[in-house]
Amino acid sequence: MRSIRVLMMGMLLNTAVAAQTTDLEQRIAGHVEANAANAISLLERVVNINSGSLNLAGVRAVGDVFMSELDALGFETSWVDGSAFGRSGHLVATRAGSGPHLLLIGHLDTVFEKDSPFQRFEMKADSLATGPGVIDMKGGNVIIVYALKALDQVGALDDLSITVVMTGDEERSGRPLSLARQALIEAAEVADIAIGFENGDSDPRTAVVSRRSSSSWQLTVSGRPAHSSQIFRETVGAGAIYEASRILHQFYTQLSEEQYLTFNPGLILGGTDVDYDAAQARGNAFGKNNVVAERTIVSGDIRAISPEQLMSAKQKMQTIVGEHLSHTRAELTFNDSYPPLAPTAGNERLLGILDQVSRDLGLGPVTAVDPRMAGAADISFTAGLVDMAMDGLGPGGADDHTVDETIDLRSVALQTKRAAVLLYRLRKVSPTN
Repeated sequence: MRSIRVLMMGMLLNTAVAAQTTDLEQRIAGHVEANAANAISLLERVVNINSGSLNLAGVRAVGDVFMSELDALGFETSWVDGSAFGRSGHLVATRAGSGPHLLLIGHLDTVFEKDSPFQRFEMKADSLATGPGVIDMKGGNVIIVYALKALDQVGALDDLSITVVMTGDEERSGRPLSLARQALIEAAEVADIAIGFENGDSDPRTAVVSRRSSSSWQLTVSGRPAHSSQIFRETVGAGAIYEASRILHQFYTQLSEEQYLTFNPGLILGGTDVDYDAAQARGNAFGKNNVVAERTIVSGDIRAISPEQLMSAKQKMQTIVGEHLSHTRAELTFNDSYPPLAPTAGNERLLGILDQVSRDLGLGPVTAVDPRMAGAADISFTAGLVDMAMDGLGPGGADDHTVDETIDLRSVALQTKRAAVLLYRLRKVSPTN
């Protein structure tokens, strides 16, 4: 997959010529090109600062770097302390101007904690580099900064009202989530358009206009313990494991064909005694072959494309759970985390503007990512609050969340050009039209 994407990136860049851009837009693109090396230097600098979600000081240190960059552009910056939700916090920067209010979203943390062997930015062959967070998503943060710098250099930054939010716990969200995402939600409430700079599916030919939700569920089942020779008798029933099996089978039978809906049982424990630690996602079970199981616990996740689909799935699952086998009881609970970013006409319109920008720059078309290929992300918290939302404007590469995480460095300038000209054109867009 990596070699294919790198080849496609090379083909894309080799055909890149300014086509239908204005003189000022060409100046914006030229500024991006002239500062491409500086952008990579900034990327290397922040990648070499460990900012695993639980490294609170490291997340703040990366935030300080980007805060300094935004200060220099005239933004009013602040650090939202994360002690109330058990994380480092968030960077919030605002700059008042005319035109629609844009919300630009990034995140400072990575999945690689201080004990990870993967800690440094390292150049590879050609234009490839590896490092923790190079595409997810320190590369996206760099694109935000250098797109804004390009606009500033041509005097266009005053034509926009912009809020930048870089969260410090996207990879491992703090709790309660209502506090952990309060700053982002408050920013979305006053914005017209939200743009996320995650790497999407790591292919610059695509962008994300819809993302599925991310919630967890836990099924707890009890049965009547007895000697196994008595199972299925009217006074004993089927036991907890059979009841859990019935429920899971019905989940699959009744819901598995619904488009964009997935629900995965990731852990199951059953027997006479069950000890489950949800925080550590581990546990122990004791049972004997000749004893009817008394307890079963199943833990899983569920993802949906819209709030309506999620609610409907939950209702169907609860109905299935309620149809108990004899002498069993079951309880299904949900813990909602990231909401869905449902596809909307506004989101499609924003993608259309980006697509036209890319074509006019000679960089080829941009199409929508299949929602099944895009995980949950912070952009989803803007759903229903802004008129248009889109994500996936980060760099191209491969293997994020692994020690092979790789970036095609040429994609940084490419995506920065697109982003800068997109922001410039959005200054005259009426989101509600």
